[in-house]
Amino acid sequence: MDEQLWAEWHAEHERTLADPHGFLAVTSLNFLTATPQRFPDAPGEWSTGPAGPVVTLAPGESLTVDGTEVTGRHEFGVLPERGGRNATAGDAVIEVAKRGGFDIVRPRHPGNALRTRFRGTPTYEPTDKWQLTGRYVPFDTPQDVTVGAAVEGLEHIYESPGVVEFEALGTPLSLTVFNGRTPGSFFALFTDETSGITTYAANRSLAIAEPASDGTVTLDFNRATNLPCAYTDFATCPLPPAENKLPVPVEAGEKIPYERQLNAGS
Repeated sequence: MDEQLWAEWHAEHERTLADPHGFLAVTSLNFLTATPQRFPDAPGEWSTGPAGPVVTLAPGESLTVDGTEVTGRHEFGVLPERGGRNATAGDAVIEVAKRGGFDIVRPRHPGNALRTRFRGTPTYEPTDKWQLTGRYVPFDTPQDVTVGAAVEGLEHIYESPGVVEFEALGTPLSLTVFNGRTPGSFFALFTDETSGITTYAANRSLAIAEPASDGTVTLDFNRATNLPCAYTDFATCPLPPAENKLPVPVEAGEKIPYERQLNAGS
């Protein structure tokens, strides 16, 4: 395999993770209610209701929303599931979003220690062994799949267009896939026999490019990545569907982050 290409891909993936306002910059996860709440890492009092999230800013406080400075009361409107809007306060981004049916506020501060001390993610050495060929088998009609989340009590619903069948270590396997970010592509959430030992216990994610005309797909497990919840407790990441627990050790891709290894030993 092209190890240089893999190294360039992983370096870019790490740069995105360590962006000044990426998930390593998140300092809290706050679920909004009808009762106004103030959070230590964001200006204003926050609440939500049928019209969506609302912030009430005290004298001397302000936010910038869509390039405009706002003071006093500001309504963000009803947010779509897995959607949201960003406000800024100084060098911080205040994410206002909907996850699992709940409105949340998630401040992101570039100086957060998790980000400033980040030293990369350990990985298995890339190998041809885990570049596999599979076959995409579409459902007659797409199916809604409900999965759990890293936050207890939260659920996510994803549309699955089908499954990918493949073989690894002599074992026939399949993964339920969800629609990817680019048209025709997929991603799969999975665990395997390395989960909780050398790889993160809850989940990993694998991007899968659009199938060829005959349904053939490439599964490059060297590019299996951690989700944000592998690094921070302030993420609401989806968990894999039960059928995506692979009964083989996938010794490829990203391992348990150093930060979780340190916490596990403390």
